[in-house]
Amino acid sequence: MKVVWTTEFGPPEVLVAGELPDPVARRGHVVVDVHAAALTFVDTQIRAGTDKWHSAPAVPHIPGGVISGHVSSLGADVDPDWLGRAVLADTNDEGALAEKSLLPVSSLIKIPERVGLHEAAAIYSDGTTAFGLVKGAEIQPNEWVLVEAAAGGVGTLLVQLAMSAGARVIGAARGEKKLDFLRELGADEVIDYSAPDWAEKVRALTGGDGPAVIFDGIGGALGRTAFELTAPGGRFSIHGASSGSLTKINDEEALARGVTVLPIEQLFDFPTHQAEWLNLVFAEVADGRIRPVIGQTFTLADAHKAHAAMEARLTKGKTLLVI
Repeated sequence: MKVVWTTEFGPPEVLVAGELPDPVARRGHVVVDVHAAALTFVDTQIRAGTDKWHSAPAVPHIPGGVISGHVSSLGADVDPDWLGRAVLADTNDEGALAEKSLLPVSSLIKIPERVGLHEAAAIYSDGTTAFGLVKGAEIQPNEWVLVEAAAGGVGTLLVQLAMSAGARVIGAARGEKKLDFLRELGADEVIDYSAPDWAEKVRALTGGDGPAVIFDGIGGALGRTAFELTAPGGRFSIHGASSGSLTKINDEEALARGVTVLPIEQLFDFPTHQAEWLNLVFAEVADGRIRPVIGQTFTLADAHKAHAAMEARLTKGKTLLVI
């Protein structure tokens, strides 16, 4: 089977195509013919060796992540009903970027008939993350909500879920193409956060008060500026640090401004709700109330190009490798 190796930590070019023997299903396991592998920005940081929140994998290795596909063979003690079924799974640290994946049957999630393989791969991590973030922020109707990196995988879903909750949504992204895309998605207002006066524009849009809820997936100086915009009594929700550092806020200043900070640690509890939230997200997708935005697809051999595009902020929505 064809695979992609990370040969060392470094630029996208360290992702190299190779081959391995096809895996053989053993007891309690299945082989999945991989149809799509979902990529995240964190994947690029792990590959580069700059990620601060996960243990560095040994190299060379086949990067892990979320895959969708069909079960093609079964090991002993596996229910024969799994054969041929469309499934979703998280390979965790190893084995997503390959034509076939050997997985314990306990890790498989059945994909509903009305949800496609691409949609399922795109929604698994981002959908449950966005659902949990919106739930934690307790958005109220007519509140202003600012979504940073709104044209990304999580961002596009945050925009849709916030609109579904009755909020007025400001989508923040970089560049006119992404802003046009957010307008098409339905955001009430859009802001280019590469403009020097972006914060003043947000404040003006919200009548001088600032957004009641801000979803911060960028961190760094931009996240810090966003926090200063949060309305008194508002919620500042942190879920990422694509800038390379988390937004730093001490308890005293949050208390003084009357802002509730939902820190990055909120994500640690999300896996305990994964199955429940995923079923709810699947229902939203199947009924057409939200849609995962798959902005671009690449072949397995072009995994390095996918990483390069994500690092250059040239992507929108979710990036998939179609295998």
